[in-house]
Amino acid sequence: MVQDLYAPSLQHALDVAGIFVFAISGALLAVRKNFDVFGIAVLAEVTALGGGIFRDLMIGAVPPAAFTDLGYFLTPLVVTVLVFFLHPEVERLQLGVNIFDAAGLGLFCVTGAVKAYAYGLGLTASAVLGLATAVGGGVLRDVLANEVPSLLRWDRDLYAVPAVVGATLVVLFIDHGMLNGATATLAVVTVFILRLLAMRYHWRAPRAWNRRSEVAEREEG
Repeated sequence: MVQDLYAPSLQHALDVAGIFVFAISGALLAVRKNFDVFGIAVLAEVTALGGGIFRDLMIGAVPPAAFTDLGYFLTPLVVTVLVFFLHPEVERLQLGVNIFDAAGLGLFCVTGAVKAYAYGLGLTASAVLGLATAVGGGVLRDVLANEVPSLLRWDRDLYAVPAVVGATLVVLFIDHGMLNGATATLAVVTVFILRLLAMRYHWRAPRAWNRRSEVAEREEG
């Protein structure tokens, strides 16, 4: 089957690692927002699992994997406990968290696109759901925390764009009969490197040409 790119045990370990890192970003935002322990757990779960749940519901893979694999559901709760007691230490490791988050972004956009295609979607729709898998949890996290989603803000380093590139690579590989473990890994690594470069050099998407925004001008001033 097309989504069986890696050995099941390796795929599961990679998924749990990605869930763990995504959950950290949700839990840390909850701490910054002064949420209680339940709020921390909710943001950790939503950030880590929201994109995958959305994808599975869209393609009819029900119940979603997040509810059939106990490890997927429990991992954000483990993160909740760690962040609840050790959030100052976790904050100091933010650079490392961002690096692993970039790896998770690459993994999730690739596996999301592959799974969507395996369930019968076309190439374009599969790429879109690959993107949704990677960034959907972060969007839900920001909405619940009453924040403008990070991927919509001009003052944030590129995040969605690397995922778009990765998902596009996957569907191109599928279209040319080249998708395998090696090419899927290449797509993951491409997303990872693009995200790291965006963080290092503060790459940002362009805004509207000749814009006239008082809000933006006040923010810049």
